[in-house]
Amino acid sequence: MKQVDFNELGKISEKIDLPKIMKSVGDLDDTQLNGLMKMLTEKAKKGQHKLPPIDGDFYDYDLKLTLQQRAIQMKVRDFMETEIDPIANHYWNKAEFPMEIIPKLAALNICGVAYEGYGCPNLPFLMEGIIAEELARVDVSISTFFGVHSGLAMGSIYLCGSDEQKQEWLPKMQKMELIGAFGLTEPNVGSAVAGGMETTCKKVGDQWILNGQKKWIGNATFADVIIIWARDIDDNQAKGFLVRKGNPGYKAEKIENKMALRTVQNALITITDCKIPETDRLQKANSFKDTAKVLRMTRAGVAWQALGCARGAYENALKYTKKREQFGKPIAKFQLIQNHLVEMLANLTAMKAMVYRLSELQDQGLLTDEHASLAKVFCSMRTRDVVSRAREVMGGNGILLEYNVARFVADAEAIYSYEGTKEINSLIVGRAITGYSAFV
Repeated sequence: MKQVDFNELGKISEKIDLPKIMKSVGDLDDTQLNGLMKMLTEKAKKGQHKLPPIDGDFYDYDLKLTLQQRAIQMKVRDFMETEIDPIANHYWNKAEFPMEIIPKLAALNICGVAYEGYGCPNLPFLMEGIIAEELARVDVSISTFFGVHSGLAMGSIYLCGSDEQKQEWLPKMQKMELIGAFGLTEPNVGSAVAGGMETTCKKVGDQWILNGQKKWIGNATFADVIIIWARDIDDNQAKGFLVRKGNPGYKAEKIENKMALRTVQNALITITDCKIPETDRLQKANSFKDTAKVLRMTRAGVAWQALGCARGAYENALKYTKKREQFGKPIAKFQLIQNHLVEMLANLTAMKAMVYRLSELQDQGLLTDEHASLAKVFCSMRTRDVVSRAREVMGGNGILLEYNVARFVADAEAIYSYEGTKEINSLIVGRAITGYSAFV
């Protein structure tokens, strides 16, 4: 113990999960320990060299995290790699959701990570981004499920709910005892929903009557509470409602035959004379500006999710190029392959810099719509480029699920469109920098 350099040990613990390493080493028998020491101390044979690790964080942004934040990141990474990675392709291919993982995901205690109170961790928004990246790095569908529940659904209640509503829903949603969904997009209006919402609500006595449809609503087939946004017939303003599972007049039909996010259970919701008590109206949601507060908060997470999707594709592709041999050597040795890998990594590094600063702005209370929109535009575009190159370096195998990249290629298309299309987000930024609105 006297020979141990504890300062050096501290530096190492910032890069790896040291307790996990210690436990793993402690579980080795004498033969395995001798083999490990031989591997660590022997010099490489002539003509061989140690290959660098596969890591998409080339500029070591993770070193900026505190030890507590790093521990959370590694806990999420370990969960995704051990629990989700082995089953991701199976459920994606079947277009089913692995309900059995919900209690395990809940045990990570990461729901509502940036919220204060109600059992939430109350950590910086930066950690919300880190978690989104780690989830999407393995499975964008699970990341989307989590983002809808923890971000959009819980976020709507956290920002727009009364104290009573927060107390009723948030503690159980934080523990994932209840699952949430968020219904804004409609069959006829997506980008134009702010001014063209067709789902309506009208107050009659102490109740509200809702009618209309919502489309592409993640988690809605099994959620316990669905946040439904509707236009008030009387004042033409957007209102938010807590629609409980099994409420008469509410029907959710699973959308079939998707090419992306197949594990996510998206639904077409039909609402027919659905009666909601005033106590289940979000008390602080009185216009679309309140809806926009939720979207602004979660759009940053989608930019991080795009980074995670791109990183997963890059790391899987890089791993493949080191193992796949053509003309008697790994294809990673070829110049054209290395060029693709470097361009992917450059995109990843630029995306990481942008979203990291984005979360810093959010934690400083300086985040604006245009900040979030620029990150969503750039990261979703760069993700498309990264997954395309990842598939390209893998040749024909790039379209097979067993190599994972095909799933990232498909899921990137969903990221490109949801939480505001590239065009709509571009107009938000364009309005901010020119002073002129180009919206129709």
